[in-house]
Amino acid sequence: MIESGFSNVVSPAGATGFWQLLKGTAKDYGLQVNKEIDERYDVEKSTQAACKYFKKEYEEYNNWTLVAAAYNAGHNGINKLMKVQKAGSYYDMLVSDETNRYLYRILAMKMIFEDPESFGFYLQPEDYYEPIPYHTVEVNNPVDSWADFAKQRGISYKLLKYFNPWLRQPYLKNKKKKTYIIRIPDPPYNRTYKDFKKELAE
Repeated sequence: MIESGFSNVVSPAGATGFWQLLKGTAKDYGLQVNKEIDERYDVEKSTQAACKYFKKEYEEYNNWTLVAAAYNAGHNGINKLMKVQKAGSYYDMLVSDETNRYLYRILAMKMIFEDPESFGFYLQPEDYYEPIPYHTVEVNNPVDSWADFAKQRGISYKLLKYFNPWLRQPYLKNKKKKTYIIRIPDPPYNRTYKDFKKELAE
């Protein structure tokens, strides 16, 4: 939430997706990033990559506050500050305003999530989003047109991209014959505008 507001956004520095991963960091943690595929836009895979980052950083710092600071300012950046300032705790360090705000925003959200009613948030079951059902299709060959691929499965290209935002081109050359898992929404979430028009006419 603090990184992206749960949106697949791109920062001025090129950090991308829910977790705002830079290209090099994403590749270091097993994500594919190229012209056709950018798995920083895949919520599940990018979350797994971010968790691997957190676990690795925690092994070094043994402190979640420093882990969060390193995620924002960079591992090398935090280590340099700690060395120059001879500080062992985040709370004894002089950091940038951005990192300072970042940490306190995280702490504020943590408190709200743990006890929302104390902060005036009274949530009812109907306030929560239900998971959208989908099934998956394996693709391990080139795809000349994702629009045709979508049409063959009864959905629009727009819906295909909504469920698979990591597909960055309207085609897939897939020269290495990798296997990709494509999400396809189930009824009634797979209806197109044409379907709605037909229902209205009936």
